[in-house]
Amino acid sequence: MLQEQELIEATQDHGFALKLMELLVIPTFVLDLNGKVLIWNRACERLTGVQAAEVLGTDEHWRCFYDLPRPTLADLVVQGRGAEVHRLYDQHVKRGDDGNNSLTAENWCDMPRLGRRRYIAADASPICGNDGGIVAVVQTLRDLTDEKKAQIALEQLATRDGLTGLANRRCFDQTLQAEWHRALRQQQPLSLLMVDVDNFKQYNDAYGHLGGDECLQRIAGAVSSEMRANDLVARYGGEEFAVILPNQSLKGAAIVAERIRCRVEQLQLPNLGTAKQFVTVSIGAATALPAVENEANQLVLTADTALYRAKHMGRNRISLTNEAQA
Repeated sequence: MLQEQELIEATQDHGFALKLMELLVIPTFVLDLNGKVLIWNRACERLTGVQAAEVLGTDEHWRCFYDLPRPTLADLVVQGRGAEVHRLYDQHVKRGDDGNNSLTAENWCDMPRLGRRRYIAADASPICGNDGGIVAVVQTLRDLTDEKKAQIALEQLATRDGLTGLANRRCFDQTLQAEWHRALRQQQPLSLLMVDVDNFKQYNDAYGHLGGDECLQRIAGAVSSEMRANDLVARYGGEEFAVILPNQSLKGAAIVAERIRCRVEQLQLPNLGTAKQFVTVSIGAATALPAVENEANQLVLTADTALYRAKHMGRNRISLTNEAQA
């Protein structure tokens, strides 16, 4: 009650400013030092679908943004927990050098009342009384959902193959370098599979390019189905796929490769242009325990060599860097 009275006294000569805050087109709410809502303007009602009467005088404003309890940016400022912003928000900035730092952050919000997630940018700043002490915290909000979705779409265009939805060559190259460096730091093995569709030219000749596209999509799905969460499947080029297997031994890579080979064979995609009658893949596997920087390309060359060996041995099979290690 004392904090609320201090806020009133601090703003008693600024009634117009308070009215302006209420009418702002920018969604805005104000918390007292107990974390209870003092102001919830009309723009905030429109953004959240929650009327001011439902939250004024309560500390339940988090329910307007999230399904589970968690602090808003204003709560972090009120509670002096600005250091936690990095853990709770996707993007964040601390502003100010004193103990009452303002905060700027962005993240996805559940928006339970509206039933749809929104990407919200927020700014939270302290309101100070005549003596310089904090009497409340104001938070403003911006709905950046459309911009965020556009950004995600652009990022996907830059890293995804348009036909299969897998990672593209650019994403593969970047990920392989990153995984190489991580394997070097952690002294863990890094395995790579190169997967090539057998006799794909004959398939295209028999079924046309649209049929070939559908074939690649089906195979992409089959390869992806055998992956762990931290593995990466990429369309390396044409009818060739690459699979990065972090912290995987050659023996483990061979097991994954054989599962992929069997999964593609089980699709029973007809290929009348070949003696085997169905579409198959050949796979080359290689493993390295990185010892020096920037040698990831050698892993690709080694896996490629193993792939060519599988082709020369009759296709529809896997070949390892060192057959004795299988």
